[in-house]
Amino acid sequence: MRVYTTLRGRFGFQDWWSGDTADEILVGVVLTQQTSWKNVERALTNLKDAGMLSIEKLAVADLKMLERLVKPCGFYRQKAVRIRNISSYILANHKGMTGLLRRRAGALRRELLSLDGVGEETADAVALYAGNKRTFVVDAYTRRIIGRLYGIDTGISYGKMQCLITDNIDNRLAVYKDLHAQFVELGKRFCRTRPLCRTCPLNEGCGSFKLLSER
Repeated sequence: MRVYTTLRGRFGFQDWWSGDTADEILVGVVLTQQTSWKNVERALTNLKDAGMLSIEKLAVADLKMLERLVKPCGFYRQKAVRIRNISSYILANHKGMTGLLRRRAGALRRELLSLDGVGEETADAVALYAGNKRTFVVDAYTRRIIGRLYGIDTGISYGKMQCLITDNIDNRLAVYKDLHAQFVELGKRFCRTRPLCRTCPLNEGCGSFKLLSER
């Protein structure tokens, strides 16, 4: 929580996805796999402009058209198929995102994980941001930051890394959402593959920076 307080003081409240629909969040989460958010924004804009950013329309979308719209994201053929298939499943089984998100957190997560192309990070991002369920998203930024701060093996399982975080933060939905967003911001600005440690807001308590300073 000290880390969260420091990051929020530096970057401010991030307020991710607060005004977007559950349909848009789902699509954005799928599109963000293996690409940057800037590319996702371009694809989402294409979908919005085409009037296609809804589960109902995506479930029956022409695949070639969908590929063109999401092309900025890379792996666009694979992602177009996944988006259409996931949308078709949700529409057929739940009549839309509202029905799906009524499920309890555990059941929702298991159902999402049963879908092709949905891994733990994707399932948790949908559950957290679209479904308002308390589940922490462990992405590459999170692993890198936690590993450097505390000297923890970044190769530990998703579940173990998730528990390391959730066992040590307030059990509030707003904290789950904003801390993940803060990690992403820190990862983009400072804790990069080649980190900018000397100007990082967390350097005083960072084990990696301490080792660097002792050299």
